[in-house]
Amino acid sequence: MRLDSAVCQVLPALLFLPTFSLGNPFAAHNAAQAIEARNSDCIKPKVFIIDMFEPEGEAWYGIPEFNVLAQNISVTGFSPLYPDAHCTADGEICQLVTGESEINAATTITSLLLSPKFDLQTTYFLIAGIAGVNPEVATLASVTFARYAVQVALQYEFDAREIPANFSTGYVPQGSTAPSQYPSAIYGTEVFEVNTALRSLAVNFARTATLNDSADAVAYRAHYATSPAYAAGAQAPSVVECDVATSDVYYSGALLGEAFGNYTSLITNGSGVYCTTAQEDNASLEAMLRGAKAGLVDFGRIIVMRTASDFDRPYPGESPQYNLFYADQGGYNPSLENIYLAGVKVVEGIIDGWNTTFAKGVNATNYIGDIFGTLGGTPDFGPGSFDDNPVTKRGLHAAQASRRAGRRGIPVKVAI
Repeated sequence: MRLDSAVCQVLPALLFLPTFSLGNPFAAHNAAQAIEARNSDCIKPKVFIIDMFEPEGEAWYGIPEFNVLAQNISVTGFSPLYPDAHCTADGEICQLVTGESEINAATTITSLLLSPKFDLQTTYFLIAGIAGVNPEVATLASVTFARYAVQVALQYEFDAREIPANFSTGYVPQGSTAPSQYPSAIYGTEVFEVNTALRSLAVNFARTATLNDSADAVAYRAHYATSPAYAAGAQAPSVVECDVATSDVYYSGALLGEAFGNYTSLITNGSGVYCTTAQEDNASLEAMLRGAKAGLVDFGRIIVMRTASDFDRPYPGESPQYNLFYADQGGYNPSLENIYLAGVKVVEGIIDGWNTTFAKGVNATNYIGDIFGTLGGTPDFGPGSFDDNPVTKRGLHAAQASRRAGRRGIPVKVAI
């Protein structure tokens, strides 16, 4: 839908005019510029679909349910490869492509939130992309919905050839001295938690879809049946509730998969289950969190959906190299198709239930936000949730480690 132009004109000025600068001519000038920028009507979507690269975006084009190519809207700051947002004629459903990797995702989402062309305060966001999958939890072509997004590569790293003899991995949480220690140097983007009540509704919508599969995927996943640990990987695709890891590094192998699974459990105090790996989600969520802090979006209206295109580790007897470079796993095409097949059920569920359920928002029964509690509430993960706070105990070490690394100290919110 389109919002009245007067609201679009005034909204950014109210949100970005800091109270401490009232009377400041520069602040007044900036507010005036913001109002002038919104002279035309802006679009107020009910659902905004976020994809990361072109094939994911194309999953939504030419479908019978709705036409997101009815409006093509250039947005300043979007990727030069994907400069436009796309919306239905009535503006109820929009879609964009961020570009791959954390930097592209953060930049595009920030640009969207600051664009005078949209009012996103009541918009639901469906992050909809493909991902690698952990065969201990799910399989090729499955559709996963996350509670947590974990930035697993935000750690110290030793080259695999130089790992200390008593370490299980070369990854060590920042500010710590062993892989099993909780990180004592906290940046704030390590983990995000989204609305589980909304996730449950999305999962129920998605489970009404008939998922796609391929003969190649059926044949490839059968190799995983030889290991009881990979029983889930040998099953047919399904809709699964489990968590997503974010890393710009595209990795392969049981050792890295296990290390990042352990880190996911560690950073979420044992409540996270690592099942998919992607490159963007923590970056997108950090941008949205900052937007939510400014009143631009509602962080309780975010859904993180990833479909499984390939296994993150080989089956027994296969090399990690072959798994990554050469194996025809057969999951890529059905994972793209299932973005649409499952995702459209979520979009339609929100649109159809707008007046009865979604307009007012879905009340979160869990904590939502980041490790700092930026949006209010008390995180059920992170250092503050420990009785014996590990960050407080190792704060001196963290500061020393930062100085040795030549980096500025990073403030950590802790209860002393």
